[in-house]
Amino acid sequence: MHIVKSVGVMSAAKIMGLTYGCMGLIFVPFFLMIGMMGSLSKQSQIPFAGIFGIVLALFMPIFYGVLGFIGGAIGALLYNLIAKWVGGFELELEIRPASLAAPYPVIPPASAGI
Repeated sequence: MHIVKSVGVMSAAKIMGLTYGCMGLIFVPFFLMIGMMGSLSKQSQIPFAGIFGIVLALFMPIFYGVLGFIGGAIGALLYNLIAKWVGGFELELEIRPASLAAPYPVIPPASAGI
């Protein structure tokens, strides 16, 4: 049994920031569509409704990334603090032979004589 006693705070923060930034990209098309609908609406008295949607679409991945970075750092700090008191995650690891390590079948390269 192996125990994870601490997590690298900056490492966790970078991974979470990039992950949440990529998740923020999912919302870009929705904000672009909302902005486009707002600019095409005849009832709207807001002249910059389309630009507002585009700015939100560009801002969302950055906003999500920053919040993910901060959340990842706080989460790693809390994990390290709590792991000192109660211990860390217990992991059971299995050592596999090199032939089984790849998640796909390993195909040897063709020989030069063929």
